[in-house]
Amino acid sequence: MTNNWMDDPAVAHIDKAKLDFLQSLFFESQTLTKEQMLPFFMSVAKKAMDNHISFSSEEVKTITATIRQHSTPEELDKIDKIEKLMNQRKK
Repeated sequence: MTNNWMDDPAVAHIDKAKLDFLQSLFFESQTLTKEQMLPFFMSVAKKAMDNHISFSSEEVKTITATIRQHSTPEELDKIDKIEKLMNQRKK
């Protein structure tokens, strides 16, 4: 996935700092194994809190849908796995 998703009109209303934060996290997470994902997301949550970055549920839906449109099948598989992990964590 390239940075093209950040130029999509669907995310134009979202703060650029938030989009940059997500893009950097995506690149940091590319080489992680399934076992490394949960600790990574815990550190991401802390990093977001430390930087006062939060996302509304509508922003999350918009960003996820936009990223999916610009992703390869392999990236889509990884997104699905991340979403599954995040949903398990909420339970």
